[in-house]
Amino acid sequence: MERTEKGILENILYEDKQIIVCCKKAGTAVQTARLGEPDMETALKNYLKSSYIGIVHRLDQPVEGILVFAKTKNAAAKLSRQSKGQIMNKKYYAAVLLKKADAAEGQNVLVDYLQKESKGNISRVISPDKGEGKRSELSYEIVKTMRILQPGDERETALLKIQLKTGRHHQIRVQTAHAGMPILGDMKYGNKESKAYSREICLENIALCAYCLEFAHPVTGKKMFFHIAPSGKAFLPFLPINS
Repeated sequence: MERTEKGILENILYEDKQIIVCCKKAGTAVQTARLGEPDMETALKNYLKSSYIGIVHRLDQPVEGILVFAKTKNAAAKLSRQSKGQIMNKKYYAAVLLKKADAAEGQNVLVDYLQKESKGNISRVISPDKGEGKRSELSYEIVKTMRILQPGDERETALLKIQLKTGRHHQIRVQTAHAGMPILGDMKYGNKESKAYSREICLENIALCAYCLEFAHPVTGKKMFFHIAPSGKAFLPFLPINS
């Protein structure tokens, strides 16, 4: 087995005859990585010595977090219904840049209409009046804030706890950036300030982690719950997280 694949498989959280739950590292693709680069699908097929692995849901390559894969087509179909029907509960942590005056306490909701561009693997917020965007909703809470200690700097980094209500292309990244809370390390959707600060602290990946996954086992119906702590550099000032 390739050394890189071994690294992927060291992050298996649970396995039985129907499913396998893994923690994907930031920088690893779920599927169809560039030639010579490891991806979750190939590593799991090699590990299971199987030509089939069911991809139920995905994470962007620069994002870390928990994923469940199906070993059988029946399990894949049932888990996919949970994911699409919003029965599968997915929670995320994101480290963002914001202005102190913009920090809102308590539970907040973002509702936008997103359109995926035909080129460039990018999505954007558009007016609902155009009728071309997909309704996109998430809720978030500011867990902690950290002041950037520079003279006259009114910016803060903040740890957000996010729960998706819909599952759109790049949804969290697009909506938080549109709301003035760009995710650190996101060079695609970040603004000038967040990109500059991300370079300043030498971030290599996006500060977004799918830290919690809940679903019903596709065969037994048992409630399955998995939780990890984010490991990215941008999260270190916020650890430990007691929320």
